[in-house]
Amino acid sequence: MSTAELTVPTPTPARFRARLLTSELRLVFWRRRNLAMLAVLAGAPVLLGVIIRVTSGPDAGQGPPLLDQVAQNGFFLGLAALVFATPLFLPMVISVVAGDSVAGEASLGTLRNLLVVPAGRTRLLLVKGAGIAAYAGAAVAVIVAAGLITGAMLFPADDVVTLSGTTISFADAVGRAAMIVGYMAVMVASLGAIALFFSTLTEVPMGAMAAAVTTAIVSQILDAVPQVDAIHPFLPTHWWTTFVDLLRDPVYLTDIGTGLAVAAGYIVVFGTAAWARLSTKDVT
Repeated sequence: MSTAELTVPTPTPARFRARLLTSELRLVFWRRRNLAMLAVLAGAPVLLGVIIRVTSGPDAGQGPPLLDQVAQNGFFLGLAALVFATPLFLPMVISVVAGDSVAGEASLGTLRNLLVVPAGRTRLLLVKGAGIAAYAGAAVAVIVAAGLITGAMLFPADDVVTLSGTTISFADAVGRAAMIVGYMAVMVASLGAIALFFSTLTEVPMGAMAAAVTTAIVSQILDAVPQVDAIHPFLPTHWWTTFVDLLRDPVYLTDIGTGLAVAAGYIVVFGTAAWARLSTKDVT
């Protein structure tokens, strides 16, 4: 057998990048813990829908936004469940995934092995960020999708009355729900960027997860204190519930745009900080 026949072909840079991204997405989405968290998120609107169905739902004006409209139209079940998940469940889920992204590799001793192959620290960080963003979108999507399906099964699924009082078709409302998923995915990913930065600071994943969850909780506490209202627009969780503006007719885009700009700012700032830390970190 000739030497040429024994030569192992070297993957092209584009193929290597695709393989690295595919491996990261497989790691994120096929880990049992992450699948279990998605299952819990998908079960939340189902449980909420059953409770509302059995109890006939709250009176008008009671409970969180959109909750009192679920019994009239099942379309609102997924969005009401999203409101419930926003304060704690979504921050906790994305903090677990993002906090483990780099710190988990370091604690297992695989981070050094990843950097030995021609991946590069910048490319590795971008792949980790892409995995976090994909999981953020999936976490929001399973809540809304499970809510739409459950709502259509338990409650009427007719034309939807928007928050402005106009009526749109159910198909148009589903399109609005898709826009909400996209908006909230960016919001959750911004917290993921913060958790990713914490993950580069330590080799203990639990520490990075706890720091990110604490950041979200402190942000919500400060957001509820009127004495510091000057900093409210800059808090990472302030604009999360603004997604309800996508249910107005016409859509109110001012606060939506501001929320996306603030989220993008957090992604850029903490993504850059994570890059600066990882690019100079002594990996042992």
